[in-house]
Amino acid sequence: MIISIILSFTAGACAGSFLNAAAMRTVADRKWWGSERSVCDSCGHVLCSLDLAPVFSYLLLRGKCRYCKASIKPRHFAAEVAVGALSAALFWGWGFSAAFGMSILVAWFSLFNSLTDFENGYIYDAWAIAPGVIGLLMRIPAGTQAVISGLLGAALGFGVIALIILVSRGGMGWGDAMLMAGIGGAVGWKFCAFGLYAGFLIGGVTVVPLIFIKKLKRKDAVPLGPFLAAGSTVILFTGSALVSRFGEFIGSDPGWPW
Repeated sequence: MIISIILSFTAGACAGSFLNAAAMRTVADRKWWGSERSVCDSCGHVLCSLDLAPVFSYLLLRGKCRYCKASIKPRHFAAEVAVGALSAALFWGWGFSAAFGMSILVAWFSLFNSLTDFENGYIYDAWAIAPGVIGLLMRIPAGTQAVISGLLGAALGFGVIALIILVSRGGMGWGDAMLMAGIGGAVGWKFCAFGLYAGFLIGGVTVVPLIFIKKLKRKDAVPLGPFLAAGSTVILFTGSALVSRFGEFIGSDPGWPW
């Protein structure tokens, strides 16, 4: 178990490094695939493998570029540690199972979409929908009920956000609707419902105090995607218990693969 958790952290740290770089390049309208090489954000020097080991390179280099000595953006280290720790925690909770695979799918894509939404207020449709498409394909071997749950989750996630967009007359972006459609397609309608609630709750608990202390104004634009992603990630750990607790209303079976 310990070895598996370490391996999960390592894989997660590598994924965090890649997803962070992909998000930065997507926002900057640069390629993140093919022959594109990793370079220092400050001097543009092409980085070698010694500079790119997740977590360890940042620590060994003391947060500075080996070539120009400029500070490395902390977001690189933060993304690697956060996704590594999250991946290890998910493995500890679910073990080597379909639920672990689905959880990793949702968590990793949620990170990417959160980063782009934070940086430029935009969620890219292809990245938002991808976990839903992959998740639905993963559900096919589990049978019709599993696929239906995924389709209902996609419809619920998209529908709730779409309704808010229409009622608020554009007060929220369609990228948020696509994000929840993708997450819902992967996790199913029960987890999606709780994930929506948790996302709004986390957003409210975060934003209302900032408005109260006048760090934000009521009409300031605040990206919702990271809060929805955070709520959905929390549900990966707590969803089964919540379904069991409220089973009299929605049925006690959380559905495949949970």
